[in-house]
Amino acid sequence: MVAIDTRTRKKHSRARRASVPCRSEAPPTSAPKAGVRLVVRSSPDIVQARQFARQLAMKMGFTGSDVTRIASAISEIARNILDYAREGEIEFQPVNRGQGLLITARDRGPGIADLSLAMQYGYSSGNGLGVGLPGARWLMDEFNIESSPGKGTVVTMTKWLA
Repeated sequence: MVAIDTRTRKKHSRARRASVPCRSEAPPTSAPKAGVRLVVRSSPDIVQARQFARQLAMKMGFTGSDVTRIASAISEIARNILDYAREGEIEFQPVNRGQGLLITARDRGPGIADLSLAMQYGYSSGNGLGVGLPGARWLMDEFNIESSPGKGTVVTMTKWLA
């Protein structure tokens, strides 16, 4: 398991160093066999989680439309973590010998009192449009959510290669 916390990243100069190959020159890398965990504490963390999901999905062989679906589902869930819990984590795990991508998002926020209501398209307990959770469910092949008031929420989503 690898944990990534973006708050401890050092800022890098935008200038390219001569010793660093550009993406097209870099050797191809395979998808990680172990899980990768990203901490979500700020809006830049949402961007990083979305970008990581896109890169991992492409390395695993997902098509363009599925890559976009995965990244969009990550954006929705990560935004909910930030808006309602303020902090959480998203874990990415290739499953079934790389035939699927399992994504688990966890937080220790206030939890969701009425899951059936929260999963209705258009319902929002805040200022949103109410498409986050039902949208993520629609975008992924498998979706599960568990939540207890005062204990937080765990969302598990899987996308399978076609």
